[in-house]
Amino acid sequence: MLRLLLLVSLLLPASFVWSLPRHLPAPGGVAVLALPAGGEAPRVFFNDREQAVVQEKGRWFALIGIPLETPTGRHEISVRRGAQMTSLGFEIKDRHYPTQNLRIADGRMVTPPPEVEARIVEEQARIADLKRHFSPAAPDTSFLLPANGKRSARFGVRRVLNGEPRSPHAGLDVAVGTGTPVFAPSGGSVLAVEDFYFTGGTVVVDHGQGVLTLYAHLSRIDVRAGQTLRRGETIGASGVTGRATGPHLHWVVVVGGTSVDPELFVPGK
Repeated sequence: MLRLLLLVSLLLPASFVWSLPRHLPAPGGVAVLALPAGGEAPRVFFNDREQAVVQEKGRWFALIGIPLETPTGRHEISVRRGAQMTSLGFEIKDRHYPTQNLRIADGRMVTPPPEVEARIVEEQARIADLKRHFSPAAPDTSFLLPANGKRSARFGVRRVLNGEPRSPHAGLDVAVGTGTPVFAPSGGSVLAVEDFYFTGGTVVVDHGQGVLTLYAHLSRIDVRAGQTLRRGETIGASGVTGRATGPHLHWVVVVGGTSVDPELFVPGK
């Protein structure tokens, strides 16, 4: 198998302007890797999971979603074009995520009662299955922020709820009041409409090739499963359903089956 080392410093010149996410090869980030020149779109795999491949300015680029638990150091992707398989190497750097202590008045949302345990297990399996969804359409990853508000809790924050450590924050919170419109950041189709114990009113949108977005704690949902969405079309309204300390939008971006930092897809800070 031919091994090619991609030099990150040469991948993304400072003057290069595009609509792809920002290149951040770190746990919770997205590695934007230029692929060998060729005609047809290749297929790319990382950790045995297919990743998005998009064309920008005549070049093919792979969007590699990097799980938070990924160790730093050299990693490889597999690139398949027809019967030929090659591997490309890239470096994953360290990234620090802060710790956030939160107090939630409803203790059932921190330590759920036994009678809802089966529901939670079923919902977690459903979410995991949705995150593995992969459709052939090429995604448009120049996203808009899906609600007009201040970005509050950032991705990757290590959460401590009522003194008990919990999983890192898997999305970006936008601080908006109940009833604030939530709209599609880019075109796609509605993959699922759900009411989950922890995320409340939830919508998942498929943008293509394993790029998904999830919207949680919604007070109102205006779409249905299978519906096609245009950029800026209303999905619903923000709220405080599920486990939340106050009204806000919890926004998740999934690439290659893993949650990544949504701020890599929108302009500004």
